[in-house]
Amino acid sequence: MFVSQQKKPNILGIVGARSGSKSIPHKNIRPLLGKPLLAWIIEAAKQSPYITRIILSTDSQEYAEIGRQYGAETPFLRPAKLANDTASDIDFLTHAVSWLEQNENWKPDIVLRLPPTSPLCTTESINTCIEHLLHDPEATSSRTITTASKHPYKLWKIENEVLLPFIPKEMSGLAEPSATARQFYNIQAYAHVDVIAVRRDTLMRDKLLTGPRVRFHKIEKNDAVDIDTEHDFLLAEALLKKRLHHA
Repeated sequence: MFVSQQKKPNILGIVGARSGSKSIPHKNIRPLLGKPLLAWIIEAAKQSPYITRIILSTDSQEYAEIGRQYGAETPFLRPAKLANDTASDIDFLTHAVSWLEQNENWKPDIVLRLPPTSPLCTTESINTCIEHLLHDPEATSSRTITTASKHPYKLWKIENEVLLPFIPKEMSGLAEPSATARQFYNIQAYAHVDVIAVRRDTLMRDKLLTGPRVRFHKIEKNDAVDIDTEHDFLLAEALLKKRLHHA
């Protein structure tokens, strides 16, 4: 459903920050250049003129308090069953939307998935993803992307203790795709980074973060880090320092 431009749409930003990270304990509140990791995406979202509300979905009272300090609402704590390793993005996003509709009678037109592990995400990227949905009635979602670090043609899979091309030769059209220069690939590969914007019905009715028409905003590799390791923290710190120095 396309949101009329005559009515300002309700746009909900949801920052999902569970407390049970195993790769780096309490990763989402670990300091990065003097601020908790989750604060960076909250502050970027707060600067968007489009976003109506920013919700922090967390299972931790401590995280909730930190989120409030940086401007996020915390009207609920996420149930434990939605904060384990097997819970999906769809699970915690639909829970947040359902909670607001059932408890506050408030319904968003567009929902944003704002990962706390993307501290380099900019307000510009958030705005552009929203604008795609505002200006394209057929678009069901939009997201930021960057060139993939490794093309799928160069990846492998193991079957019966033997290595096979992840993308079969019949699909790639290449005799030996793993040894072929990227310039000869017939299609570029991209990876998702940072923000996703999705229409409410696509999320709540179809239980999807994509839908049939996905718009995109391309950014450079050095403008995005998805923090999962200690190395990622160091890289994000270096890139943020460089960005702030040139601001």
